[in-house]
Amino acid sequence: MSYLFEDFKGWKEYCTTNNVSLPQSVIEYEVDQKQATEELMWEGLGKAYQVMKEAVQTGLTEEMTSRSGMINNGAKKVYNYPKPVLSREFQVLISRALAAKEVNSCMGRVVAAPTAGASGILPGVLVTLQELHDLPDRSIMKGLLVGAGIALIMEKRASIAGAVGGCQAETGSAAAMGAGAMVYCLGGNIDQVFNAVAITVQCMLGLVCDPVAGLVEVPCVVRNASAAAIANSSAQIALADVSAVIPVDECVEAMGEVGQSMETRYKETAMGGLAATTTGQAISKRVLIQDIEMLPDED
Repeated sequence: MSYLFEDFKGWKEYCTTNNVSLPQSVIEYEVDQKQATEELMWEGLGKAYQVMKEAVQTGLTEEMTSRSGMINNGAKKVYNYPKPVLSREFQVLISRALAAKEVNSCMGRVVAAPTAGASGILPGVLVTLQELHDLPDRSIMKGLLVGAGIALIMEKRASIAGAVGGCQAETGSAAAMGAGAMVYCLGGNIDQVFNAVAITVQCMLGLVCDPVAGLVEVPCVVRNASAAAIANSSAQIALADVSAVIPVDECVEAMGEVGQSMETRYKETAMGGLAATTTGQAISKRVLIQDIEMLPDED
């Protein structure tokens, strides 16, 4: 029987006892629980990663202006800005995360990883990681499997949806997936992978979901970039064996508890936070008026 992804402690015990890797345990789960085949899984992963790479490229080369006007080619502006704040690599990372998420906001093709609202984070971190370390696609695909296992547990123990647990659940889970995937791809052990998840959750804990005008644009796009940065810092810290102190399962439980206690207006309802500001409300009225279709009077 495959492991059912109840918690991280059990996942580690299963892999250690059965002498299987983290990615292989996810493959076993898919084959056992969903009647998939390993061959089809690798084929699907390859297609998904190709879509991620295409989203990054599209966002950095094509016109990215959303119908609301709130998204206006931000990724290209960051990518082409002549003065990096830290390094060119960090600038590229941020711009790629922005790019893939802008494609989503402009109704383009993305991979929900784990949701469309967080669809820029994994492309941003994994495409950049692959480029910097010259990794083959197969290695990145194994990282995606690790990320999938992380998401399965986070969904079960907390949430991966902004409407349920706030943005901590959505961009937070994607950042945790990215951090764990990066650590695995760079040769980290199970404890380091899970420690990266714990550190990421600690950094994202409590983040509300407050989309302006109810659209997954502001602040969602820039949060994808900041979450990608947090994923990288968490991976770097975990690889150096700096402990999160609070075990990963307890961190995820804390995320679930915070999400449950979060007021409804902070859960994708566009009723609180940035959506409730004077400017946010003005944008909402403008967008809603634009989208209303006036029907002729039946009389």
